[in-house]
Order: sequence, then structure tokens, then C-alpha cells
Amino acid sequence: MRKKYDKVFLGIILTLLFFGFFVLASASLGMAAREGKNSYDILLKQVVLGGGVGFILFLLTSRIYYKKWKSLALPFFVISFCLTLLVFVPHIGFKYGGAARWLSLGSFTFQPSELLKFAFVVYLSSWLSSRRNEVPSFKAGFVPFLIIVGFVGVSLILQPDIGTLGVICITGALLFFLAGGRFTQLGLLLILGFVLVSALVWSKPYLKSRINIFFNESYDLQGAGYQTNQAKIAMGSGGIWGKGFGQGISKFNYLPEPTGDSIFAVIGEEFGFIGTTFLILLFLFFCFKCFHIANRASNTFGRLLASGIAILITVQVFVNMYAIAGLIPLTGLPLIFISQGGSALALALAEVGIILNISKYSL
Repeated sequence: MRKKYDKVFLGIILTLLFFGFFVLASASLGMAAREGKNSYDILLKQVVLGGGVGFILFLLTSRIYYKKWKSLALPFFVISFCLTLLVFVPHIGFKYGGAARWLSLGSFTFQPSELLKFAFVVYLSSWLSSRRNEVPSFKAGFVPFLIIVGFVGVSLILQPDIGTLGVICITGALLFFLAGGRFTQLGLLLILGFVLVSALVWSKPYLKSRINIFFNESYDLQGAGYQTNQAKIAMGSGGIWGKGFGQGISKFNYLPEPTGDSIFAVIGEEFGFIGTTFLILLFLFFCFKCFHIANRASNTFGRLLASGIAILITVQVFVNMYAIAGLIPLTGLPLIFISQGGSALALALAEVGIILNISKYSL
């Protein structure tokens, strides 16, 4: 067994963090100008809450022997699920934009669904590795898996946080398949997913609007379709090389949430096709290294845990980029390692810390 961390993987993480910091520094100028704030306040909050807390979590998870997570999986999952339910408690849960997704911690807010995603992957990896011989069974494997996903799904639908629900469902389905699930079971999951999405779109008007926008680019350009339209304009104006760092104008008056889920459009405007391609390739390399580490893990739990974290992060990243590029309906999910969001960055660093620890004990 190797007793050294994967330095290439660590280098990828550091590159993403530095790139994200510089992009956020530029995007925050627009947000600060709109709200009459100092852009340094936005950066400081990201560095302290995301980078500082994340660095501590990263150090902890990279040093904790990853097999210990198997015994912690169930309590970790239960605690994170209960924290997610607290968003519905008055004076504790915090609403923004009509969604109850945050917990108020004094002057700071925390999105417990970020922790739930992490805990879900840890628990599902533990559960699947313990039942790897029963996974192909419909009764002993497939049905319990649906129940686990169902518990998580209900809490996210009630918030609502459909974007996170989609990421969790895709991650769970792929992880179940990697653990030994059958193609027929995967096909059934696709059918169930289509039925669920159809029901949600029918019952929630804002989702119906996003579907209409996806199929009709001219739909409600000044309303529901405004963000998608402005994101396309920003990315298109960047051309091949971009306007240059800090030179974009969309972040000031046109692009909604330039430091949040629209930050990929800021990258497209300022760094152009070259910059967006670089970021896409960097995330693909990140995914490749994660699966390389997973394949070299000494046991099934390590293999599934590294794979699950890789899928979780990669799916969310590409869902964000695809949505901003107009290739799928808008989701509202942040771009991990790049977008503003202390809790998302901190927990992402905790997750990759686990993968780094797994690399230390690879075969």
C-alpha cells in the first residue's frame, strides 16, 4: 500500500480553489456595486467561512482513516437529515426566494442540504458495501434503496430544492449501479425519475416556466427567462479569448446572481471559450483522478465512497454549467469550488479530503 497522498489530485484541488477565488473576486465587483457593499466583504466571507472552515475540515478528513466513516455513516446521515428538517421550524429556518433551504445562525446562514448530500453518499456507500451480494435483488436491494432515496427526496421536495434532489437521485442511481445493480433496475430508475419530474413540473408552476424557457428561448425574456437569456449574452460576448479579467459588464447590471449560480457566465464573458474549456477540462481531470483513486482502493467501501463523492461533485458541476449554457433547464445550483457559498465550499473540501485519504491507502 502507498503511504503518500496523491499529489496530482491535491494539485487539481488547489488549482480549482485559486481559479475560483480570482473569478469570484471579479464577479463580486458587480454584486457589491448593486447592493452598495464592499466587494472585499464578499471575498472575506468566502475565504473565512468557505476557505477557513473548509481548510480545517479538509485537514481533518484527509487525516481520518477513511474506513472509520463506515461506522459513522448511519449517525451522520440521521443527524444531517434532522438538520435538513429544521429548515421548516419557525425562527430557525430561513426563507429566501420562496424556498425554505437555510438555517439562520446569527448573522450567518447554513444550507443543510449540502451536508445531507455528503452524508447520503457516505451512508449509501456503507450500506451498498455491506450488502453487495444483495444489491441485484429486487426485494433485498432495489426496494430498500428506493426507500432511502425516498426519505431524502421528500424533505427536498418540501423545501423545495429540486436541483439538489436531482443531483442526489443521479448520484444514488449511478452508485447503486456501480455496486452491482442491474441494467433493468437502472432502466426502472429512469422511468421512475421521468414520472417524478413530470409530476413536479405539473404541480410547481416555476418548474413549468423553466421547461418552457428551455424549449422556447423567447419565452418571458424579461421575467422567468431573463437569467438564461442574459447568461447566453454574457457567454457569447466573450468570444474565443474573453474580454479580460475584471472587464466583463454583465455582472454589474444585467446578469442575476453573478457570484452564485451564474458565475460560469462571468467566466465565459471574461475568459472566453478558452477559459470555459480550461475549467471543463480541469473538472474532467478531477473526475478522472477520483475514479483512478477509487479503482485502486483496497476495499469495496473505499471504492464506492470515492466514486460517490466524485459523481456527486461532477454531476453538480456539469448541471450548473449546462444550465447556464442553456443545454438543460435552469436549476439554481452553485458551481462547486467557484461560486459564492461558504457551506458548499467547506463541505466540498471535506469531501475531497476523504478522497485524498483514500489515495494514501491505495493498492
